[in-house]
Amino acid sequence: MSNSIILASASPRRKQLLGMLYADMRIIPSSADEPAPNGQKPSDYAMELARLKATDVAVNYPESLVIGSDTIVVLKDRILGKPSGPEEAFSILRHLSGQTHTVVSAVCLVLKGDDSRVFFESTSVTFAELSDTEINRYIATGSPLDKAGAYGIQDDLGALFVSRIEGDYYNVVGFPLHRFYTELKDFAPEYRPKALS
Repeated sequence: MSNSIILASASPRRKQLLGMLYADMRIIPSSADEPAPNGQKPSDYAMELARLKATDVAVNYPESLVIGSDTIVVLKDRILGKPSGPEEAFSILRHLSGQTHTVVSAVCLVLKGDDSRVFFESTSVTFAELSDTEINRYIATGSPLDKAGAYGIQDDLGALFVSRIEGDYYNVVGFPLHRFYTELKDFAPEYRPKALS
């Protein structure tokens, strides 16, 4: 059934993670406009975005399992999105320095066009104290500019800043693989990876 699985995301990290399970998965990014946060809980906002992406694509592929996902970084109830440029990346990383933040990844599964399930996973991440020089050199690599929270735990440099993690590592990368598998076994067991079905 893996040829009937669609990832509604352009994220190279989600493509890589789900590609480990489904070699012939299709990538069809959503073109839906993402609304800005309007005061709802961060987990609700992440689930809204995941649902928006999945349903946008599922309309055109009613015979598939469509997977939508979104990851946000939250520091003291403030949602930190992708930086608009180097200056905002610096500001975000300066705020994360020496602090513990939460990474929320939400997933929406849409099966055969209408049946759906939405869930989220949270992971706590603690940053070491960062110097301005470290932050600027990291920004100079370009890596922080396309990531929520202006860092990637899977990066060679971004990983150096993380002193502690509590929860699912892959959730911080961008997709909660264990929670996905747990939900899939109940919601759509026929779509489990071939080796486990």
